[in-house]
Amino acid sequence: MEVVNSFMTWIFKNRVGQIQNFMQYPIESQNQIFDELITAAKRTEFGKKYQFSAIRSYQDFADQVPIHDYEQMKPYIEKTMRGTQNVIWPTEIEWFSKSSGTTGSRSKYIPVSQESLEECHFKGGKDMLSLYVNNYPESKLFTGKGLTIGGSLAKNPLNGDSDIQVGDISAVITHNLPMWVQFARTPSLEIALMSEWESKIEKTALEVMDENVTSISGVPTWTIVLLQRVMELKGASNILEVWPNLEVFFHGAVAFGPYRNLFRELIPSEGMRYVETYNASEGFFGIQDQKNSEELLLMLDYGIFYEFIPMEEWENENPKVIPLSEVEVGKNYAILISTNGGLWRYKIGDTVKFTNTYPYRIKISGRTKHFINAFGEEVIVENAEKAVQTASEATDALITNFTAAPVYFGDSKSKGAHEWIIEFKKMPSDQEKFIQILDSTLREINSDYDAKRYKDMALTAPKIHFVDVGIFEKWLRGKGKLGGQNKVPRLSNTREYLEEVLKLI
Repeated sequence: MEVVNSFMTWIFKNRVGQIQNFMQYPIESQNQIFDELITAAKRTEFGKKYQFSAIRSYQDFADQVPIHDYEQMKPYIEKTMRGTQNVIWPTEIEWFSKSSGTTGSRSKYIPVSQESLEECHFKGGKDMLSLYVNNYPESKLFTGKGLTIGGSLAKNPLNGDSDIQVGDISAVITHNLPMWVQFARTPSLEIALMSEWESKIEKTALEVMDENVTSISGVPTWTIVLLQRVMELKGASNILEVWPNLEVFFHGAVAFGPYRNLFRELIPSEGMRYVETYNASEGFFGIQDQKNSEELLLMLDYGIFYEFIPMEEWENENPKVIPLSEVEVGKNYAILISTNGGLWRYKIGDTVKFTNTYPYRIKISGRTKHFINAFGEEVIVENAEKAVQTASEATDALITNFTAAPVYFGDSKSKGAHEWIIEFKKMPSDQEKFIQILDSTLREINSDYDAKRYKDMALTAPKIHFVDVGIFEKWLRGKGKLGGQNKVPRLSNTREYLEEVLKLI
């Protein structure tokens, strides 16, 4: 296996030069992607409607093509799902990713063309490995197998007789991986694509517990569940007793900070590495490319053209939209993408903050729909996760999930607050201290929240429900959202999610 490891490491290192090219020439790379997309799609139904053939510049594109959310793209997407091709992209689309995003009642179906599968999603996975082995040339990654935890596939809900299939993006990718990758991963394809999540966890644990696992890729929440089951089956006190050669966890979908201490307990090794990726149903966007930084390199040659809406413009009917060349460090932006899967000026619902512009690096700051601003406090997901992480570390707590929502004024004499449900694997040593630190951290990092908390004038101290593991899993199961990339919404400006979970406590 050492010979295989050396060969594979050499293969993956060769891509680094191409990555460095778009790092050095980011705007030129994006301009090339833009030209390729417009040229490819000008004879599609969408391209004809918005006169792609007359587009000569980015400004033409911005003037002629309106911003689209899912509801506005939906007629084109559903027409394709029913069997009509060349609607939004010129080549045949046979796959749709059922977007879970943050848990909601409505499914979204995101087109996955062969180009987006190969030039975006597969390329992102290869680049993740390329950057990793470049940073850690001594890696033994390819001496063992990669454990991947993904979703499931289903028939096309709009045309069950067609060849079109839908599923979590992880399942679409796993199903289409080349044979050499299938050989290098675990569990088997049959188990990996199971739809019943509890049986899937059990069968996955039984199959992988005797493998030589050197890497794990997945969502932190469900990875924890699997690792704990493997440890139970093997009678192990930590996962390194089962997989002594485990060296890296490639994670995404949710911020890792609140889970870091729990993973340190499950994997007690100073040499264990954690690499964040930013991949979604709509595309693969970013990879943590530096050893000592949690910033994500924005991947600019994946067939995705980026635009950005400054968050202060978000609520405007006609918001200002800027290309990559005009973004500023430290500002929050909502992302628009046009892709080689047929999405055009599409609002993906995520917000990012640029940490650097040469090369372009970002941090994910939240969701456009998931924040608390009931009293002008403008608390975003990034704030909440930092506060929970700080409070957990200060009180020796291990959290598994949380959600928060406003407590609205009951009458003219009452005051607002934030109400939290936080699920712990290990409860805080001092609950009052946990509340105090969470509150003070929010005040320190968010001046709007601090102003509202001043002398309890508008907001009183947060109310926190400290609950044991299992509540959020029960809630997700009740909504038919257990497993895959389904996530608990961190923040909501309404009490819908919170009230549903409170009923289970």
